[in-house]
Amino acid sequence: MYLRGNKWNMARRRKKRSSPWRIILLAAGIIGLLYFNQVVVPAMPAPFVPTPTTTRSPESMVNEARGLYEEGKLTQAIDAYKQAILADPQNPSLYVELGRLQIYAGFYDDALISSEDALLLNLNNSMAHALKAWALNYLGQPVEAMTSVEQALKLDPNNASAYAVQVEILMADCEFDNVDRASELSRKALELAPNTIEAHRARGEVLSCTGNYVEAAEEFKQALAINDKLWELHYALGSAYRFDGQYDLAQQSMLAAIALNPQNPDIPTDLSRTYATQGQYGKAVQYAEQAVKIAPEQPRLHGNLGFMYYKSAEYDKAIQELTLAVRGGTTADGVAVEGLPLAPGRVADEYYSFYGLALARRGRCNEAVPVFQFILQNIAEDQVAFYNANEGIAFCQENLETPASP
Repeated sequence: MYLRGNKWNMARRRKKRSSPWRIILLAAGIIGLLYFNQVVVPAMPAPFVPTPTTTRSPESMVNEARGLYEEGKLTQAIDAYKQAILADPQNPSLYVELGRLQIYAGFYDDALISSEDALLLNLNNSMAHALKAWALNYLGQPVEAMTSVEQALKLDPNNASAYAVQVEILMADCEFDNVDRASELSRKALELAPNTIEAHRARGEVLSCTGNYVEAAEEFKQALAINDKLWELHYALGSAYRFDGQYDLAQQSMLAAIALNPQNPDIPTDLSRTYATQGQYGKAVQYAEQAVKIAPEQPRLHGNLGFMYYKSAEYDKAIQELTLAVRGGTTADGVAVEGLPLAPGRVADEYYSFYGLALARRGRCNEAVPVFQFILQNIAEDQVAFYNANEGIAFCQENLETPASP
């Protein structure tokens, strides 16, 4: 007898027999789970965690930086050195190499920081002291620069780079009193390191300052043979050619410098003067305008452009630019320019003198004569400016009743 209902069944159920295949499959599954848990799972990356990448050695980064430097890619080479420093921050030589490239790229403040970082790691690093001196000299601190370079030579009397830097400090303004000492030091640098850019460049600077432009050009060419992708060397070579009267070669070198450093206004400025020397005032104006576009806040660039406009008989444009150079003002693009005080040399000979002459050419002698009188009263020792001022006054006197030339 048995009871029946919705949920209960008292009937006796027959027990199923176990299958041997089922047991085998179950055992295999258990073994597989154990293998997955013990072997596969530990090898799997954790979720949402970046996959690790192969770490590059500092040596490979330095090699990359040096290769970029050889190609003239200074900015990229500097970045590569910074990556090498991140990988090996306790190596002072990396900071020195970085600073050297920063000097060549024109990043003088950064180079000074790099030298100081190297000295924090090793105060007795001669090359770091030389680098610091180099940066300080470019930053207009020659006294501090000389102190640093002397420390470099005290630590290592055979540091050719330090001798080369010392030459640059001594000859920064082509001081005649320093020529003999600088010449001796430049020879010492070449003797110690005849295959370095710094030694040839230092020797070239001494020769340029002493008017030996042919020999100076040879030194700069030897430096370029080591690395022809450095704009400063092309610029220095172009200047030597220019002063030697080899204008075509000067133009080629300066154009090469512009191609390597298009943001430096000094190169197109000197190129404009090279063309002006040959009477090619159209070209001179073109490159003077290029310089002003690069650094419109610099009054000397407006003075150079105004001078070139005057030589091209574009007197109204000359007045506009020379006014900015002499009196200051604001450019058409809203850039403020601070006028230059009267001083001997180019400022007086060209900017002030030709400002007055341009005004006179436009019949504005009531404005021009006070400029000439200011020159005569304050800078009579400058013979060129003195002559120009007298000529301007004579021109105005002769043309008092004569209409201004068109």
